[in-house]
Amino acid sequence: VQLQASGGGLVQPGGSLRLSCVASGSMNSNAVMGWYRQAPGKQRAAVATITRDGTITYADSVKDRFTISRDNAKNTVSLQMNSLKPEDTAVYYCNAFESLSHRVYWGQGTQVTVSS
Repeated sequence: VQLQASGGGLVQPGGSLRLSCVASGSMNSNAVMGWYRQAPGKQRAAVATITRDGTITYADSVKDRFTISRDNAKNTVSLQMNSLKPEDTAVYYCNAFESLSHRVYWGQGTQVTVSS
């Protein structure tokens, strides 16, 4: 299974970015997909996750600003990020977790920088 993420970049505070991730290979269709981020000097942390049936969780810091979505037919997961803040600056990683096998897959990471 490979996860390919795209969509990072440099944006001013208050701006928006959309991250996308496509999974290829024999990933279990019931895998939980999501986005994590890691800022310099900090541990990787969950941003948002979504199950196949659409159950969503968000980190408190991004609620009401970020929206995660998923297309099961295309094995894609996206993250719409609005009202971005400098503290959102991090490398963002796409993730998939298969609960039955406990397999975890990571994308290559995409840099998001929020700065004026």
